[in-house]
Amino acid sequence: MTEGWPDIPFEPWKDSCATLHLWTQIVGKYRLARTPWINHSWHATFYVTSRGLTTSLIPAGAHSVQFDFDLIDHKLIGSLDDGSEESFPLVPMTVADFYDRFLALTDALGARAKFHGVPNEVADPVPFQKDTAHASYDAEAINRFWRALVKIDRVFKDFRTAFLGKVSPVHLFWGSFDLAVTRFSGRVAPLHPGGIPALPDAVTQEAYSHEVSSAGFWPGGGPVDYPAFYSYAYPAPEGFSTQRVTPGEAFFDETAGEFILPYSAIRDAPDPDQVLLSFLESTYDAAARLADWDHVSLECPRGIIGKPRAL
Repeated sequence: MTEGWPDIPFEPWKDSCATLHLWTQIVGKYRLARTPWINHSWHATFYVTSRGLTTSLIPAGAHSVQFDFDLIDHKLIGSLDDGSEESFPLVPMTVADFYDRFLALTDALGARAKFHGVPNEVADPVPFQKDTAHASYDAEAINRFWRALVKIDRVFKDFRTAFLGKVSPVHLFWGSFDLAVTRFSGRVAPLHPGGIPALPDAVTQEAYSHEVSSAGFWPGGGPVDYPAFYSYAYPAPEGFSTQRVTPGEAFFDETAGEFILPYSAIRDAPDPDQVLLSFLESTYDAAARLADWDHVSLECPRGIIGKPRAL
């Protein structure tokens, strides 16, 4: 094991993971309701910080508001640009209780907004106000999950520097609860069929309006019941699933339609950053090569600190 990459087995904290996922949906939906639409729903996502996760600034009338999940001291903090701040502790509580506390927090800040009160991208969604089933909060496990995100965020951002074309920020989607980074060929994609549970097809179709090679990380509970990295292409070019990628622990999951790399393969490696980069680069290369992306205009060497990119 390389020091610094925490052990995050999914089974012991899966209930807490499900609760945290739904809490982030509540706060994420607030951002969604207040922020003008940006391509591919990038206006709704969260970002990894030195203490947890943040919405970044959200328009709130004459002011801007920001919400931070502090996963060190375990509290949700709401702050206005005038210096006002309100918070409440993150402890075991139902989704319904969190929903009520979040509304009270926005009221205290004078920044309440009406937002959709039902989860997205989960099977059989229960309105937040009625969800008393999800109430776990394992603070230690959630802190370890965040510490893993810090490591992954750094590597994803390094990978992002090697692309000159359109590329997403490194951000966490609260709907699917994955940290992701996406590259675009610049070409329009076939209309996506939609069909994602509890998500309007129009949202999915706009998200996949253009060809992508996307990679990310799940804590577990997606296509696999363990923490794992993924990489896929839309539309998937012919032969994509049979490509050889690295490292050797990576495999193509036919059900998910994606390459999967268990988190354990990174954590146990002598150089986790390089192993993860090899997965990101080899799966992207397979997608871009088979789909005939314009490598010359889209790609470049990874960025070097303090050195302007050569022209």
